Amino acid sequence: MYYNGLYHLFYQYNPKGSVWGNIVWAHSVSTDLINWKALEPAIYPSKSFDINGCWSGSATILPGNRPVIMYTGVDPQNRQVQNVAYPKNLSDPYLREWVKPDFNPVIAPESGVNASAFRDPTTAWRGVSGHWKLVIGSKRDTRGEVILYRSRDFVRWVKAKHSLHTATGTGMWECPDLYPVSLRGRLGLDTSTLGGAAVKHVLKVSLDVTRYEYYTVGTYDHIKDRYVPDGASPDGNTGLRYDYGNFYASKTFFDNKKNRRILWGWTNESDSVNDDIAKGWAGIQAIPRAVWLAGNGRQLIQWPVEELESLRSKHIVVQNKQVPSGGLLEVKGIDSSQADVEVTFQVSGLEKAEAFHPSWAADAETLCGRKRADVKGGVGPFGLHVLASANMEEKTAVFFRIFKAEHKYKVLLCHDPTRSSLRPNLYKPTFAGFVDVDIARTGKISLRTLIDHSVVESFGAGGMTCITSRVYPSLALRRDAHLFAFNNGIADVKCFREWSLGMLGIHAYLTCFWIRKLESFALNGDSQPRGNGEQHSRAEAAGGNLNWNSSLWPSFALYW
Repeated sequence: MYYNGLYHLFYQYNPKGSVWGNIVWAHSVSTDLINWKALEPAIYPSKSFDINGCWSGSATILPGNRPVIMYTGVDPQNRQVQNVAYPKNLSDPYLREWVKPDFNPVIAPESGVNASAFRDPTTAWRGVSGHWKLVIGSKRDTRGEVILYRSRDFVRWVKAKHSLHTATGTGMWECPDLYPVSLRGRLGLDTSTLGGAAVKHVLKVSLDVTRYEYYTVGTYDHIKDRYVPDGASPDGNTGLRYDYGNFYASKTFFDNKKNRRILWGWTNESDSVNDDIAKGWAGIQAIPRAVWLAGNGRQLIQWPVEELESLRSKHIVVQNKQVPSGGLLEVKGIDSSQADVEVTFQVSGLEKAEAFHPSWAADAETLCGRKRADVKGGVGPFGLHVLASANMEEKTAVFFRIFKAEHKYKVLLCHDPTRSSLRPNLYKPTFAGFVDVDIARTGKISLRTLIDHSVVESFGAGGMTCITSRVYPSLALRRDAHLFAFNNGIADVKCFREWSLGMLGIHAYLTCFWIRKLESFALNGDSQPRGNGEQHSRAEAAGGNLNWNSSLWPSFALYW
């Protein structure tokens, strides 16, 4: 939440180790979403209503500018119940201490509610009647649902007669999120905005069955308290995703400082549990993203928050380059183990695109696994090899591949880390999503990739499709990490960047890459690693996660 000039990030944390368990609410604060100060935990098991766990929840700002946290506790009967906590001292700018009233739990699972699947309350919104409303994730057999509750005082809550929304065959809906988006422009909306015809709503759920999360764009009827996805927004595990990679348990909040909606997502490890224990940490937050509705009204756009640009220092310009079939271009002059890369590809020879089989439409990830970066194609694969060793023994491919469907071209964005490390027994899945662009009309497609040692976050076509991966190279570390552009298709590809120069209206097609070195910073000079749990602030995570000697920690304090 943003409150009185500070951003507050609360996250699931294990203070006793780098595996799941002993979960508390850790607490960090920031003025800019980039530099974070870690505080003592805000909430930890201490009462009968949360003695077996303090799980996820949300913050809401009540009238009088008073924040309240609603979170899931696990009671002595192992029921999941919903509790509130308030700041002990509103004059403390950091809100270090939180008080849990003895009248908790404020919402307990009643008859007909699965007490072992009843968690993660959303930020509340206020209806025209003055009632506060929120939803809680749950399931009935294999049917996922979000259960609606109403309250006038945020203490006494009444369950609605029907769920806000439900879908069969999807399993448990974790970490639900419901919020409004404007049909015009990029500005975010307060969660209580209803807005009428100029506003749509987004419902996001994290599916425990798949460990991915999905969202729909639709209409929220605030009178009937029903949410209906648009016809073009598939419900369930075939629908839209924020991120087609390692990204889960996300949450948005309204940032009234800059009138935007910010998305946080958790990216877990792909490493082994034993290695997590040896490192002393596991799981981080992805870069916070601004989100807004795309111009087509069918999906969201996501883009790293503008504050990230404050970390840019050195930039490299590569002159306009053709990347012919089978071509490889190395970009030199920067420590590419931690960089912000932007590139636009101009595609020619679309008639050479491979035929698209209709069965591939429902499973981009499998398609990427079958047609990886080293599998030659027609138009593509073309893109980047990041965190690559000098001789390419290790490389993580981020690329596009274009197919010819019956009536249009299909564009695939893919992460292929199958050759990302020589270390054995690593989990190295391919990730992929389709990009909703008309490549035949524009002939161009953009890519922005954030590289941070073990994290690769990619934003295709200006944030239409996003993918996050965790990779653990053994050779391509720090100054030994290389960056290449490649084209493994038949058709030639040209790469450049287009920008306007001042107010002259002149467009210069000058660069292939616009690459920024990201400045490093340490968290309050804290040079010692601490054990952590399932969800972990990136500000506390070791950038040099492959060198586990804690005496080297200061030299690896390079965090976004």
